[in-house]
Amino acid sequence: MTHAPSHGPSHAHSHGPASPHPAQPASWSILRMTLVARLGAALAVSAGLWAVVWLSMR
Repeated sequence: MTHAPSHGPSHAHSHGPASPHPAQPASWSILRMTLVARLGAALAVSAGLWAVVWLSMR
């Protein structure tokens, strides 16, 4: 299996075909969120899931 054709002829690689792609900088990470923000996000997701359950049982 070759590596280059999937990226097209204009894409230059800086790693060998057997090594994985280098890590990309993350624009967003849950690990960078404060504890309060994580708890708020968890509460929002939980409320959204409960809303789906509530609406499906109506």
